[in-house]
Amino acid sequence: MHGSRIATRTRRGLAAAVAAGAMLTALTTATSASASTSSTPVGDSRVVCTSKKPGLAPALSQDIADALHGRKGASALAIYDRPTRTRCEFKAGSHFDSASVVKVTVLGALLRQSQETHRKLTPHEVKQTTAMITKSDNDATSALWHQIGPAGIKRFLSLAGMGHTVPGAGKAWGLTQVTAADQLTLMQLLTTDNAVLTPPSRGYALDLMHRVERDQRWGVPAGAPATAAVHVKNGWLPRDTGGWRVNSVGSFTGGGHDYGMAVLSTGSRTMDYGVDTVEGAARVVHRDLAH
Repeated sequence: MHGSRIATRTRRGLAAAVAAGAMLTALTTATSASASTSSTPVGDSRVVCTSKKPGLAPALSQDIADALHGRKGASALAIYDRPTRTRCEFKAGSHFDSASVVKVTVLGALLRQSQETHRKLTPHEVKQTTAMITKSDNDATSALWHQIGPAGIKRFLSLAGMGHTVPGAGKAWGLTQVTAADQLTLMQLLTTDNAVLTPPSRGYALDLMHRVERDQRWGVPAGAPATAAVHVKNGWLPRDTGGWRVNSVGSFTGGGHDYGMAVLSTGSRTMDYGVDTVEGAARVVHRDLAH
């Protein structure tokens, strides 16, 4: 095909994807005139919730604040619930070391590349992506990170509307700087029709996140309703300074459920302490959304 035609098609595809991303953002952040907003302080910041469901915003903001109050280290949270048009944020724009939650972004970037070249994943890529998500395999992630390349990662972040995520330098994918808001945007992208990832691509990613090995299903699934299909990816990383980084992102679908959550933390003395911080917040979110 002539180079100018390819360039035109590429520009059109990019414009459509960007427009879809803007539409996705508008749809997922819009609230009705009757929606209520509630804010509860936690330290020097606040949990801010907005919901169309009467009484839900103040309940969530207070309960999330109570769950996070007094916890050592730093944390951030972002949630959405589509049926009730609910959103909550706590330090959602703050940057954290990604650890392994970035692996969902790596998967998204690979799937986007395969769409643009009109091909299916190779058997080797299927093996690598399955290991990366379900087992949190680092070697598979490093190989895919190298294969996709910095330009491929950045292109996906741009198309997905994850403008505050900064990829780790060189091979350091685990030091990618992520925000709870951008991670929630990714969870929304995986559960919404859009021009960035096709339904088969989104279904593939959600299926892998649903099949995460049992000993890695901690984090935001804590307290999830039994009727929901759980899709999760966790990250955990100890560093010489700043203690443990413990993060968890996920979406909850089926059985009348359609919501997502991202909880990030840093500065925990042990991994278990970080997990407790994440799960304490997750449990009250699941409980309040179920009422």
